[in-house]
Amino acid sequence: MLTLSQVTRTFGGLTALDAVSFAVAPGERVALLGHNGAGKSTLMKLVLGLIAADGGRISVGGHAPGSHAARALTAYLPENAAFHPALTGAETLRYYLRLRGEDPAKAGALLERVGLGAAAQRRIGTYSKGMRQRVGLAQALIGHPRLLVLDEPTSGLDPVSRRDFYALLAELAADGAAILLSSHALTEVEARTDRIAILSGGRLMANDTLANLRRQAALPIRLQVSARPGAADEVAHRLQGGRRNGVLVDLSCRPDEKLDRLGAITALGPMVEDVEILPPSLEDLYTHYSRRPS
Repeated sequence: MLTLSQVTRTFGGLTALDAVSFAVAPGERVALLGHNGAGKSTLMKLVLGLIAADGGRISVGGHAPGSHAARALTAYLPENAAFHPALTGAETLRYYLRLRGEDPAKAGALLERVGLGAAAQRRIGTYSKGMRQRVGLAQALIGHPRLLVLDEPTSGLDPVSRRDFYALLAELAADGAAILLSSHALTEVEARTDRIAILSGGRLMANDTLANLRRQAALPIRLQVSARPGAADEVAHRLQGGRRNGVLVDLSCRPDEKLDRLGAITALGPMVEDVEILPPSLEDLYTHYSRRPS
């Protein structure tokens, strides 16, 4: 649905994007990660056709970004959605439905879908930031888009609303929508996206599934061993680990050492109550890939 091939964009003497290539397939949720200034916003503006690339090619469902056909396929949700404060939620959605040539009567169903049915007749000026963000999501769903470009979409949402938001994204992906999601909330996207793309200094540093990124990075794995009461010192001594919180013993090992370490833990028998394997988090991987030489 979305393909970028060797895309480059410069601003004066600054290279915002340097030969970036990746794709988002129908039904796929891709998290676009990067520090401020990494090139995420520039990439999204290029995909939306708001600015033009200096080099390379972008295809949105086989069409040029910004073309009528591409716009018909694409929905965008910015980090800070803004609407006229004097209009109600329902009036706002009806306005956008008319702009897209859709039936204004669909406004109620869209607001219900994002959890704002009870607030449909309230003025936007009385909405919280999270509620305005959900109005933005409802607006983005107009017209059954095939590509959703979402920039920090959970900004201002409470934990329950964030959970509901990602559940909705899963539904949209299951229906075949391609989703490109920019976020600084790494713990949120870790278990809720299919692939991770990491930008740093305008370059694409990583682009793969979380499992593959972990294998490629080969970062240390943590093992947290729960010892039986009174056995923690002996367990820590035999495993050459560090004591923590009385009964916990922390270990670290390379990925290729994991099975040997588990074998050593198992050999301690009744001295061990439990063991938890903690692979590198997305935050660990982001730090690793964003800092490695390009």
